[in-house]
Amino acid sequence: MIRFSLVLLLAYQGFSFGASVQTQESITVQKTREYKARFLLYLPEGYRDKLDIKWPLLIFLHGAGERGDDLNKVKVHGPPKLIEKGKKFPFVVISPQCPKGKKWDDEVLSELLDYACKKYRVDTSRLYLTGLSMGGYGSWSLGMALCDRFAAIAPICGGGSFIDVYNASGAKGKALRSLGVWAFHGAKDTVVPVGESKKMVDALRKFGHSAPKLTIYPNARHDSWTTTYDNAELYRWLLEHQRK
Repeated sequence: MIRFSLVLLLAYQGFSFGASVQTQESITVQKTREYKARFLLYLPEGYRDKLDIKWPLLIFLHGAGERGDDLNKVKVHGPPKLIEKGKKFPFVVISPQCPKGKKWDDEVLSELLDYACKKYRVDTSRLYLTGLSMGGYGSWSLGMALCDRFAAIAPICGGGSFIDVYNASGAKGKALRSLGVWAFHGAKDTVVPVGESKKMVDALRKFGHSAPKLTIYPNARHDSWTTTYDNAELYRWLLEHQRK
């Protein structure tokens, strides 16, 4: 079993208990070998004061270009970028960084999710997942694996294994059919073909999912994430979903 232990709080510069800022944390992951999993943490306004409230959690997975050991690279796109610009989210937002030369690992991310649910005041019925490009693939993979835990996922310009959809059975299959899914892709994407998203959404429909959503931007290339993350409707849609 993988275990986490908190080993380092890297930055609290400028942090005040009333502020909603993005800090850096690191935890030790014990898998095949020990290494540090580093992530950005955002706590919403009111988190420090309203001690009786549990908050939705949003996990953001970056693309291949942001891999490495410099967490500032994770702020290039998506929610971490918007937070740095001053946007306020009603979620606890965790944005891990994938090591250089690696890809997103379901087992590690699953343990990170466990850690977050124990460490922070998280409403476990409102867990959300999103990511772009390599992170879109990671969102499909982790979302399928933990479809009984996440309330909704929003993969952007990614893809996955449709076999994972068809292999879901029993309680897992029931959870998958009720998982909120909204995928996004650019019609002119030459890095990850739009067919990758279509394949996953089509598989879900054939599996019996009643309402998987797919938004295709007719003029967008690989960057279909800027428009998506700038759209307040995405966050409203996420919050509409809850696991009972």
